[in-house]
Parts: sequence; C-alpha cells; structure tokens
Amino acid sequence: MVKMPRVLVIGLDPYRVPGPWDPEPVATGIQVGMADFADHGVGAETCLVGLDGSDDVEAVVAAALAAHPWECVVVGGGIRRNEEQLGLFENIVNLVRRHAPDAAIAFNSTPSDTYTAASRWIKKG
Repeated sequence: MVKMPRVLVIGLDPYRVPGPWDPEPVATGIQVGMADFADHGVGAETCLVGLDGSDDVEAVVAAALAAHPWECVVVGGGIRRNEEQLGLFENIVNLVRRHAPDAAIAFNSTPSDTYTAASRWIKKG
C-alpha cells in the first residue's frame, strides 16, 4: 500500500491582512493551489494566519505542525516576501524545524503554484 504524502501550507489569511487591498485574487489563488494537491492525489491542508491581531500565530502554527506527520511544509510568499514580516518568517521556519523536523520545507512563487513547490520535495506513489 502506497502512503499518500501529506503537505502543510502555511500562509497569510488574505481576509485578515490589514490594509486597503482586494483579498479575492489571493483567496482564489489559494483555492486553485490546494485543488492541485487533490488532483495529484496528495493530502494537503492549510494553516492560514491573520496579521490583524486575531491569532496567536506561534500557537496556531505549532498546533498545525503537530497535527500530523508532514512530508513537506510550504511557507507562502506573503510571509516570506514582505520585509516587515521577516521576524514572522524566521519564527515559522524555526517552528517547522522544532515540530516537523523530518519535513522538507518548500517555498511557492504564487498561491496557485503551491503544489509545484511541494512536488519538488514529496514522493508521489
């Protein structure tokens, strides 16, 4: 029996990022990216955190990492690319190292190419 790989996608909840911007394109991209996992027979879950102060980000991410053994953890561009989020990015990488030390860490370019990022690191049946 072939075990289905499990991927955790950690990113920002586009509806809980402050500022005057339209979250719909990002939300749609996340849906497209997550659908690709299902299309390829890969189990994937999201852990989307808010920057609006509604989350204890460390607790939310740690709980998601502890929920399953993950073959790969993808850290989204909203966390990585904004220099103002550098501390958050470092914290998340270190949480992955602590709570999912056997998981590969991948980085996507856009929300819709998340499967492609993970596929570089997962073994597919």
